[in-house]
Amino acid sequence: MKRLENKVAVITGGNSGMGLATARLFVKEGAKVVVTARTEERLKESESLNEEGIKVIKADVSNKEDLQSLFKNVADDFGKVDIVFANAGVARFSPLEMVNDEHIDSIFDTNVKGVINTVQSALPYFNGNGGQVILNTSVVNVKGMAGMTVYAATKAAVRSMVRTFTAELLPKGIRVNAISPGPIETPIFSKMGMSEEQQQEMASNIVASVPMGRAGKSEEIATAALFLASDESSFITGSELAVDGGMVQI
Repeated sequence: MKRLENKVAVITGGNSGMGLATARLFVKEGAKVVVTARTEERLKESESLNEEGIKVIKADVSNKEDLQSLFKNVADDFGKVDIVFANAGVARFSPLEMVNDEHIDSIFDTNVKGVINTVQSALPYFNGNGGQVILNTSVVNVKGMAGMTVYAATKAAVRSMVRTFTAELLPKGIRVNAISPGPIETPIFSKMGMSEEQQQEMASNIVASVPMGRAGKSEEIATAALFLASDESSFITGSELAVDGGMVQI
């Protein structure tokens, strides 16, 4: 039997990178999968995913009404929610002396408020049958890296949420865990407004600090998410699974 047979999974930010790799693996393991695209443009770019059995719905996680509509649509189509992977996030870096309110608000709105609103909006649809919530943190929630003051703070907040969500949701039978990625080969650097040369330099500097000597692949995040979403992790909750090539371990 497939590990996610008859499960319904919602993955925010699941139309590219780690989220998309996870969506594809979840479908392969028997789940009905819904992913989000933040804009109409990204929605149109993702239309082909329907042919892979992945439903794409436009939703911006910084907008609570979008999230409430998302989960209502999922429940109308599939009757329930079993798994939520709050994967959507933004990464913008800035030296401390250049951090301003717009920089702070834009990152916190997606990475912190977006995670809270995602899980809160999903709760009515877990149907009393338990479930799994997976949050996406980062190695920067424990490592001090220049230029990442605000981004790292949001990821530390998400790590804290794993613990508090666990305390609140365990009586409902809902397990909450986190994946903490190290540097992963995704399109994220291209979204930071840096030149290709700057992107390559930054990626090289980060990868140089990974004991395994390479960046991870989105598929390696997907297999970790599958483990946490399945019954194979049935005695694990409140934890953070590092998928970082040893970056914060040694």
